[in-house]
Amino acid sequence: MPRIDFRTPRIFVDAPLAAGRRLALGPGAVNHLVNVLRCGTGDPVLLFNGRDGEWHAALARTGRDWIAAIGERARAQPAPADLHFLFAPLKHARLDYLVQKAVEMGVSRIVPVITRHTQVARVNLARMRANVIEAAQQCGVLALPEVADPIDLPSAIAGQDRLLIFCDEEAAVADPIAVLRAAPRNLPPALLIGPEGGFAAEERAMLLRHPHVLRIALGPRILRADTAAVAALALVQAVLGDWRGEAAQ
Repeated sequence: MPRIDFRTPRIFVDAPLAAGRRLALGPGAVNHLVNVLRCGTGDPVLLFNGRDGEWHAALARTGRDWIAAIGERARAQPAPADLHFLFAPLKHARLDYLVQKAVEMGVSRIVPVITRHTQVARVNLARMRANVIEAAQQCGVLALPEVADPIDLPSAIAGQDRLLIFCDEEAAVADPIAVLRAAPRNLPPALLIGPEGGFAAEERAMLLRHPHVLRIALGPRILRADTAAVAALALVQAVLGDWRGEAAQ
C-alpha cells in the first residue's frame, strides 16, 4: 500500500490537476484551511479530484483570494474498485455515518434503495456527496464512489446484473465467510442492506427469485442497519474484494 501523508491537509477540488497549475480555492476550502487549520501563504496542501491522483501544492494569496500552486504528483490515481453498495436510507446522522464508512470500506457506487419499511421519505443527495468527500479527505481515499439517485427495490433488483448479496435477519445462521467463499466469482458483487424494520415478505421472496442472489446472515444477534452495513462490507471486501492482497485505495 502506498504511503499516505496524513499530516498535510487534503482538499478535494473539482478541477483538472497537473504540475504548474494555479487553482483558485472555493470558500469552503479557504475556510477550512485558513480559518480552521490556520494555514498561511507557502503552507503545503494535498489536492485530489477523484480522477488525476493526489498532488502536492502550496497555498498563496492574490489580493483577497487564495490559490493553490500545484507541484509534483504525490500518488497516482488507483484503479477503481468494483463493489456496489445498496441500502435503505436512514435518518440524519446515521445516514452520514453509513455513507462515510462505505467510502472508507472502498465501495465504488452508493445506491439508496427505497423499500416498504424505509423510514426516510426524501434523500438529500447533496449531503451524501458532501459526506463522500469529507470521508475521502480524512482517510486518504482517492477514488470517490458515485452516489446514485434513489431507486425502489423492484427496480434495483430487476436491473441488477451483479452477484446480489443481501443480509437477512431471517436467514439461517451460518458462517458468512464460508458462504461468500462458495459464491461464484464470475460476477462483481453488490451488497444490499435493508431497512430497520427488515424486508417485507414479498420483498424477500422477490430477492430470492433473483438468478444471482446470495443470502447471508450476520450472526445470531440483530444488528442496527448501519452496524450491519459495516460488518457486511468488511466480510465482502475480505472474501471477494480488495482486502485479499491488492492495494486498497
